Amino acid sequence: MWIETKTEMKETSRSRASFSRRVLDGVMLCRGDMEHLDKYIQDMSFVLQLAVWGLRGVARVILANNPLSGALILAALYWDSPWQGLLGTLGVLASTLTAVIIGQDSADVAGGLHGFNGMLVSLLMGVFSSAGDWYWWLLLPVILGSATCVFLSSGLTTFLNHWDLPAAVFPFNIIIVLYLLCTGTNNPYFPHNPAIPPGVLKPNDTELMAVEVIRGIPLGVGQIYATGALGPSLLILGAIVLYSPLLCVHAVLGSAVGTLAGLSMAVRHDSLYSGLSGFNGALGCMTVGGLFFTFSWRTNLFAIASAFLSAYSDIALSNMLGTVGLPACSWAATLTATLMLLLSGSLAAYRIPIGQAKAPECNLRSRSQWKAGNTEERESTDV
Repeated sequence: MWIETKTEMKETSRSRASFSRRVLDGVMLCRGDMEHLDKYIQDMSFVLQLAVWGLRGVARVILANNPLSGALILAALYWDSPWQGLLGTLGVLASTLTAVIIGQDSADVAGGLHGFNGMLVSLLMGVFSSAGDWYWWLLLPVILGSATCVFLSSGLTTFLNHWDLPAAVFPFNIIIVLYLLCTGTNNPYFPHNPAIPPGVLKPNDTELMAVEVIRGIPLGVGQIYATGALGPSLLILGAIVLYSPLLCVHAVLGSAVGTLAGLSMAVRHDSLYSGLSGFNGALGCMTVGGLFFTFSWRTNLFAIASAFLSAYSDIALSNMLGTVGLPACSWAATLTATLMLLLSGSLAAYRIPIGQAKAPECNLRSRSQWKAGNTEERESTDV
């Protein structure tokens, strides 16, 4: 009897370990770039493939390439504002379908590289519109603006490929500025709210609330998708963790650095509390901190420097563009990241080619393989 009980306990323990192993394997399949999913759906219906491509495009906004992360982010947008969620969905679908119709590279389309600019354009059109939610006329410029991003992205990619640089969100920044300049604040069909430069208002006259400043750090990540609510911002952070914990650490670190930069320049308190001071820093830090550079203590310091430069550049551009009622959007992080990718010297050895950049954890393993391969090649050529 005692032997039978002991045997049953061992079998139960093995089954629990087996179940835990299966759960862990399932979680690991959902992390990173999920390349196995592309092979699984390649013979399935176009609608399903389009959905996966679109979700990858949603996640590409925060430099991720994971459809499940994209689904979580889309859920966060609908949670914050169903209207904004609808605009984002329409934008990413319009740009992705345009890329399919005009025959863009199939790998780029499947990777969501033609979806994220369209999504950002549609979200910002909704944010700056003064006509309120559910203003259906806005769908027209959303579709046209998102589709136009594909043409700009294709042309810029051809030009920037000479320096192994990504088109990034240059198309989004260009299209949204052109749209706001064309419509104006008093347009009868597409009116928008003007951006206010931080320097034109009277100085802060209230005591700074430390709790609100700390709360603004995760909101800085949410502001990448133009959402200023804490719950959706935390869900977006969870989506980044699903793709890459290391990338999430740099997102929070960059937002904190951007907030610190805002404090040092005495920006308006509402910019600190809402996360607007942190989102360019988050983007600048994520770009360098493992995505296009393999992670090390040197590149980590480099990522922090990139976050500071992005945040200070954003303050300067906001003051300059705000004088004509235009937002700085993500120009600061985009220009800073482009300059960082052109860096020469010892840090250039950590640079990852654009076409080979994956999740930071994968980049680390790839660098180890490259170093091992280079070492073997040197040893084989030694006489």
